[in-house]
Amino acid sequence: MKTLKLTIEYDGTDFVGWQIQENGRSVQAEIEHALDQILQERHSVVGSGRTDAGVHARGQVAHCRVTASVDVDSLCHSLNSVLPDDVAIVTIEEVPETFNARYSVVDRRYKYFISTQRSPLQRRYEWWIKYKLDIDRMNRCAEVIQGEHDFASFCKTKSEVNNHTCTVYYAVWIAEEHRFIFDITADRFLHGMVRTLVGTMVDVGRGFISVEDFLYILDEHDRRAARMAAPPEGLFLWEVRY
Repeated sequence: MKTLKLTIEYDGTDFVGWQIQENGRSVQAEIEHALDQILQERHSVVGSGRTDAGVHARGQVAHCRVTASVDVDSLCHSLNSVLPDDVAIVTIEEVPETFNARYSVVDRRYKYFISTQRSPLQRRYEWWIKYKLDIDRMNRCAEVIQGEHDFASFCKTKSEVNNHTCTVYYAVWIAEEHRFIFDITADRFLHGMVRTLVGTMVDVGRGFISVEDFLYILDEHDRRAARMAAPPEGLFLWEVRY
């Protein structure tokens, strides 16, 4: 058996998410189907983590185990020739048998894109906001969440975990012309965490709530205390490190 590490890019707009579900297309199912078609045997692909419906990935990582003798470069080319246009395999590497795309992760990095200028060409990849944002206030919130915290206030209430503690290594808001980018790296992320952090920080940036309110929300450990989640189209799984 060979263990293969796949780095994957996809446009999440028309997917129900990474994970196989009964109610629509998933990225995982598309890749498994392509592997089965090329290698003529059933395969299970394990991702580094789930992404929700509408969320994109520049650097999702998955692994699979194959019995066939394969050339990784040829397999990568073959997969891209049969995969749909909104999924691509960036690289395939043979890795040690002990490698696990989910459990071997050191950290994950996400980016969220906001635009203050409406763009029909970018509407699938950013959140258009009609009001001014104070990036200094938003960066004060980004500083607050760095380190180890309980993020129960910023995950979905039906999240299937008992432990809500995450360590955020890096979090910052970057301002460009007509654009704000939230860049965050952590050891793990809870379901809906980045989108809820972004939605709540945007309310701070627009002056709807204060930085002190944000601190209170973090300390409450209750999703009902936080603000709305940002829409999925602005979120990208940017990088997974091992």
